[in-house]
Amino acid sequence: MPHGRQHVDTQLAIRHQALNTTSSSIWRGVASDRARGVFRGAIVVAPGADGSDASLGNKNLLLSPGAEIDTKPELEIHADEVKAAHGATVGQLDERALFYLRSRGLPLAEARALLTAAFCRAVLDDLPNELLRDHLSTLLLAQLPDT
Repeated sequence: MPHGRQHVDTQLAIRHQALNTTSSSIWRGVASDRARGVFRGAIVVAPGADGSDASLGNKNLLLSPGAEIDTKPELEIHADEVKAAHGATVGQLDERALFYLRSRGLPLAEARALLTAAFCRAVLDDLPNELLRDHLSTLLLAQLPDT
């Protein structure tokens, strides 16, 4: 979550080196002000890792016109019978959602903060441990701009 003029560069490599392995990775990025984020994520399926099932998703949110996020997900597959997928998006807060929240009496800053928090907290929804989910949510909210 870079802000100001910060630059954050993340490199993630997920390697499948055995038969019938599974991975599912979700990465969310948020940039504000004139900050820049870079995400390079790769899934590598090694020779002999047949039957692997891998996915990598990267979604990013730009909170200001000067913010920038570059993303490059990659697949490198050297095995057979593999299921692999990747995807990436970079966008802004939904103007219709902001309008809806504002029409219900929320100030703009609060509506933006609520939508940003929801975007980030979505990755925590599937955690089965409620205490861990709540703890991570608290840590996350402390890092978000304008929350």
